[in-house]
Amino acid sequence: MTTADAWSQTPATALLVLSDGSVIEGQGLGATGQSVGEICFNTAMTGYQEILTDPSYSGQIITFTFPHIGNVGTNDEDIETVNMAADSGIRGVVVAASVTDPANYRAAKHLDAWLKSRNLIGISGIDTRALTALIRDKGVPNGVIAHAPDGNFDLDSLKTAAANWPGLVGMDLAKDAATTQSHSWQQTSWKWDEGYGETSGGTFKVVAIDFGIKRNILRLLTDAGCDVTVLPATATAEEVLSHGPDGVFLSNGPGDPAATGTYSVPMIQAVVEKGVPTFGICLGHQMLALALGGKTIKMHQGHHGANHPVFDHTTGKVEITSMNHGFAVDADSLPDTVEQTHVSLFDGTNCGLAMKTKPVFSVQYHPEASPGPRDSHYLFKRFTDLMQSARAAA
Repeated sequence: MTTADAWSQTPATALLVLSDGSVIEGQGLGATGQSVGEICFNTAMTGYQEILTDPSYSGQIITFTFPHIGNVGTNDEDIETVNMAADSGIRGVVVAASVTDPANYRAAKHLDAWLKSRNLIGISGIDTRALTALIRDKGVPNGVIAHAPDGNFDLDSLKTAAANWPGLVGMDLAKDAATTQSHSWQQTSWKWDEGYGETSGGTFKVVAIDFGIKRNILRLLTDAGCDVTVLPATATAEEVLSHGPDGVFLSNGPGDPAATGTYSVPMIQAVVEKGVPTFGICLGHQMLALALGGKTIKMHQGHHGANHPVFDHTTGKVEITSMNHGFAVDADSLPDTVEQTHVSLFDGTNCGLAMKTKPVFSVQYHPEASPGPRDSHYLFKRFTDLMQSARAAA
């Protein structure tokens, strides 16, 4: 009997049920129970813990295309949710190979135990290549991930739940992913054998709007010399401007930008009208586009991974970027006052914009990486340069 034959004889303790009624069997890990969400795939080869704690994935079940997930374990440092004890909103994890014992000096906990501690359901032992191909060809499906160690499932109930889940279009998930009160941020980037540092202040006062912000974004802002105050997603223009910011940062986050934009767009428009230097990424990029008169669209499969090539029209260079988004800015909808600065070399979708007459710009991807390459760190200096110029002109 081959290994594949032996595996096929193992009773399923987890199921992935798609909205079209398809059922994929596997072995469960992490928490037990069931959870419904949108099934996407991520092509990154490193940083699974950062991905699993990125609030931008709220409402989604993540399929990892890289087969060896869990091999370096988990720790208390590689967490990206600002509230380290909070649920990131991710609905489940799909991996190909069984999770082995960790082999890394930084490992503090096995991935299975870590998933249990965060109430995340996982399934292993499935053909993630076939699932990825299905998503690529047919688009992101909704589905239910279920884990029952005894192998007993109410299949009809799971199929109904998968078929009836409405999907991410129209969902405002930012309020649940974001902080609920303002706070300052002092932590700086991680260094070998030193861990994270701390700063007592900075040159530029920056208000960061938290739509589901990642910790490494805040660290890179402080590294760039920013004195950062974090405000909730629902912050008004009056609340933002009351801090007298040199600049405003619009963060990443989950859900439909048009839904979150019902309360955030007026704030962004008022900040831009005041001429405050503004920098947005991911969901912040999409909502900035909405505030400037553009539109957003739901993507066929989205962009999720740490290896996406983007062309920067302002420098003429190609950078490899970290991405996580299921919605995109419709470049054709942008007004004449806005120029497209970055474009995906995978599918030509918009990946950046800038106003022609104001110090305002944004990108679709995650320049802070974590995980991913550091090709895009220059954007944080671009932000501080804009603040310096605005200060000199005042």
